[in-house]
Amino acid sequence: METTYTFFSRLIGTLAVILLVAAYAGSTQILDKYIGKQKDLKFIIIIGLLGGLFGIYGNISGFELNGAVISVRDIGPMLAGFLGGPVSGLISGAIAGIHRLTMGGITAVACVVATSIIGVLCGLLSTFFPTALGKPRWILLTGALMEALHLCIVLIMVKPYSVALDIVRQVALPFITVNAVGITLMTGIIHFVEKQHALSIERERIKSELEVANVIQHSLLPSLTSKYPGRPEVSISASMEAAKSVGGDFYDVFFVGADRLAFLIGDVSGKGVPAALFMASAKIILQNCIRDIPSLSDALYTANNSLCEKNDADMFVTLGACILDLNDGTLTYASAGHNPPVLIRNGKAEFIRIKNSFILAGMEEARYKETELRLTEGDTIFLYTDGVTEATTVGKELYGNERLLDCLTRSADAGVQTMLDNVKRSLDDFVQDNEQFDDITMLCFKWNGTAPS
Repeated sequence: METTYTFFSRLIGTLAVILLVAAYAGSTQILDKYIGKQKDLKFIIIIGLLGGLFGIYGNISGFELNGAVISVRDIGPMLAGFLGGPVSGLISGAIAGIHRLTMGGITAVACVVATSIIGVLCGLLSTFFPTALGKPRWILLTGALMEALHLCIVLIMVKPYSVALDIVRQVALPFITVNAVGITLMTGIIHFVEKQHALSIERERIKSELEVANVIQHSLLPSLTSKYPGRPEVSISASMEAAKSVGGDFYDVFFVGADRLAFLIGDVSGKGVPAALFMASAKIILQNCIRDIPSLSDALYTANNSLCEKNDADMFVTLGACILDLNDGTLTYASAGHNPPVLIRNGKAEFIRIKNSFILAGMEEARYKETELRLTEGDTIFLYTDGVTEATTVGKELYGNERLLDCLTRSADAGVQTMLDNVKRSLDDFVQDNEQFDDITMLCFKWNGTAPS
């Protein structure tokens, strides 16, 4: 029993080194540039050579017993056969076998034959039964059968028979067990590394697609420049920062007729791609309804029913919508479960008291109320999503309404872009290193008074 334990220890020690080398080579993908995915001649030869090197190391690290060298050399040819087919298995088996022949001993010739046959057989099995050999239990069984075959060849070829039998009797259990477990672990490592590599490629593909989606999403938002909307009566600025690559927040600015300008800011439930897709759909529906229907409350009523019809994902939108009459500064506002807008007037920021209504896409036939306000020259309206007021520190403290009002009050004399920059800076200073968990969108416009005729 002590001798068997010693055999196990020696074989396992060698196996551990081989497994470490294989794991390192696979994890660093240092062979990727030399080995293609197709089993072409280059692939077959390189896999055969690598298997042969494993076999040589097995020979060198093996131990002598009555003229035989007991080792884990067969793992190399078995692995080469599984990966590269019978030709790779033959190359690997021949290399490991010939090296074993140079070491001499009564089992040298038998080991050359056995190792080469094992490499070819494993290659044939991988060719005709590729699915079965992807399962650990079949790899383990195949490894055990190959090593049993190796010992049978030793019994047949080595003379005198009594010496061969004595060698086989002493090493059979550790020899078969360690080699069978070793090839199972080796193939398991390779499959794991291949799966992780494939996942890494998929992650990079998704990341690339999300970056493109981010660009597309921002292209759907209006570009607010000196040329658009191009009216001296109003100054406008907006920003959107998604918590993920793409988000569900949106804003929109568009004309309703020649002298009425609509401002929308919305927040779709959820985050990521589903929210972004629903956002795009909601934005188009809202724009069409508001342009075609004179009453803002009726436009939201129609848009809500349309969104409910196409809402298989059970998502919803909170929305703040207003229309500014550029002739006299009259602001008509309607809210669908959204945060109250802020009016900055005479150096002070205050929430506008609004008639809040139900979210969009939450329930059919919901009605929406309007709030009307006459702006005076210099008034600024600040619209935002809850990602602003619900930004948190690491300790889960909310940024909140009061900090927002205080920041806007201190920025009352600033331009609309500077006002947004100040709020963003205030948010960053507040949350510090805490991760952004929600989309942050802001839309700000200032009434400059009616244009001179």
